[in-house]
Order: sequence, then C-alpha cells, then structure tokens
Amino acid sequence: MSSGDEQQSRALTKPTFSDVHASALVESVFGLKVSKIQPLPSYDDQNFHVYVSRTKDTSAPDGPTEYVLKINNTESSKTPDLIEVQSRSILFLRAAGFPTASMCRTKGDNITSLVSVDSGSEIKSYVVRLMTYLPGRRIAEVSVGPRLLYDVGRLAARLDKTLETFHHPKVSSLRRENFIWNLKNVPLLEKYLDALDQNRNREMIQQVIRLFRDEVMTKLNHFRECINHGDLNDHNILIEPSKSTTGDAGYQVSGILDFDDMSYGYYVFEVAITIMYMMIESQSPIQVGGHVLAGFESLIPLTAVERGAVFLLVCSRFCQSLVMAAHACQLQPENKDYLMVTAKTGWKHLELMLDMGQKAVEEIWFETARSYGSEVSL
Repeated sequence: MSSGDEQQSRALTKPTFSDVHASALVESVFGLKVSKIQPLPSYDDQNFHVYVSRTKDTSAPDGPTEYVLKINNTESSKTPDLIEVQSRSILFLRAAGFPTASMCRTKGDNITSLVSVDSGSEIKSYVVRLMTYLPGRRIAEVSVGPRLLYDVGRLAARLDKTLETFHHPKVSSLRRENFIWNLKNVPLLEKYLDALDQNRNREMIQQVIRLFRDEVMTKLNHFRECINHGDLNDHNILIEPSKSTTGDAGYQVSGILDFDDMSYGYYVFEVAITIMYMMIESQSPIQVGGHVLAGFESLIPLTAVERGAVFLLVCSRFCQSLVMAAHACQLQPENKDYLMVTAKTGWKHLELMLDMGQKAVEEIWFETARSYGSEVSL
C-alpha cells in the first residue's frame, strides 16, 4: 500500500470473504455472536456492517450492537505498523472529542489481528479490525449549503491541528513517500494514463501534471507539514440533524470515516482535498471552495504561497481520483458503480475549472472567504 507501483496488486488482492466467513471471523477473533451481517461498499479493502447479539451472559451486555468489520487487502496487510498507527490515531481523535469510531478489542486484547487464510494455492494474510458503527447520513446524500461547507472546512483544520500532538513509536510509517494518493505524488499518475482514452480528458490530466511539476513541486518546501487525514470525501463524512438550529445549519458532523489514506502532507493539501470532494455533488461547484477555505482558515490561516497553490491542488486531486478510478475499473469491473462516483461529475468540474482559469476561480473563492470576516489578509 506504500507505493504507486503497488496500486495494481492492491486491486488484485482485494479480500473476497463471504458473509458466512466474515461472521466466523468476528466470532473467532473478537468473541462476539453475529446476528446479521451485510457487505458495505469499499475501494480495495472489504467492509461489513455487523450486528451482534448482546445478552446478560456476554462480557459486555450493554456494549454496542453494531460494528464495521474491516478486512484490509493483502498488500496493505503487509504494513501492520501503518495500520496500527492509523488505528491509534482514530482512538486519539475520539479521546480528543472527534466523532470517530472506537475499536473492539480482540480476544488477545489487541485492536488489530493478522488472520491467515489458506486459499488452496497459497496462504494469504489479512489485517482485521472491528470498529463501532457510526450513525448518520453521508454528506453526499444531502444538499450542502454554505454553513455546512464552512463547518467541514473547519473540521479539516481541527483534525490536522489536533494530530500535531499525536505521538506513536511508529508514526514515521505515515511518511509514505510514493503513496499514490498523497498529493505530492501527482506525477505518478503518468503510469496509469493508459486507463484513459486519447481524448480531452487525457489532455486535461497531462496539462495538470505539467502545471503541478512547474508550479507546485517547486514550492513544496514552503508548505507547512502536518499529518493529513487525506480523504475527507463526501462519503467519509457523516452528518445528522442538529437539535439547536434549522435549515442548512441544522446539520452537524456525526462521524468521520476511513483513515486509510493518512500520511504526512501539508495543511494546504487537506483543504484542497476537502474542497475537491465537496464540489462533487454541488450544483454550484465553483462556489464551494470559498466556504470551505473560510472554515479552514478560521483555525489555520494559509500563507500566501499556500493560498496560491490551492487551485492547482484541487485540480490535482480531481486528476488523482479520476485516473485511479478508471484504472481500478479495469481491474474491478464488478465494482464500477462505487469506483466511478467521482467521475459522474468530476470530469466536467475539472474542465470548468481549467476553462475558467486560476485567477477567475481564486477571485470567487477569496471573495467568499473574505465575506466571513476571515482574519487572513487577502
């Protein structure tokens, strides 16, 4: 899971556990009796929504009854230190007040377990975790207005700022130098361009990669480093109605999912990734960035150099998502509906941004951010 070269093998080693086998894992590893189990959509791991039976005879009769069983693919399971750090960060954030999952401990009192399975031709190993199921609707399912966009931007900043104080002996495992989803590795997308036809879409990707090399890579040493969640997309943020307000502001974040793309990056990466994903379902995608930026900068004001890179970084994240989805579809055609979620609107949003140009888009974003009375001097 640590390099672009491994992306293909990751897709080819996605777990294929049946419901029955997954239920057996929950019972054998975590000691819980499964009453119902349902598969959940996933990219290259395998997830299940698990319901467990609680009785007065169990060790925790008042504990949670709904969990998510996460089975990492065989490639990522080769880096258990990384998965351990990601898991510990989830617990760290939960203790700090974030709506992240808690972990069910194994019978051996660990939060992860490495399970070996005889597939007939070989022994395959998978890291297995059981997390509490978080309530709420995916933010992709609602109409997202300015206040919620602002709150999501602020959430992204809070995450990065809080993770500054996260410590673990293996935290260096988050320095995933060739990780395909880290924004600084946009040029690695060239290896996957064969997944695209020779058309306008491919030309846009090549254009962004060229601009990234010329205008972003030369400035990386001016960006402030931090640990990024790296995947605050519209399916990884859960919301629920707020009891204290109405209308658009009547939603609050109830869950943050999927820390598998965590890595060392930069503050500006996090806000750019968040802007891009909040644009996906929006009817006014270009307007989104200013609200998210205002929320982020209410806690972490960007420097002038960082601000000047946001436009290209948003375009670059579109490229990562669109190219890798096309590549993954070649390997997992049966998972196309899930993999191509971004592509439904992503190509036209990227084209719109490039047609408008950086200056025009920035004028809209920065003016919107200014309207919030940001402390940042624009």
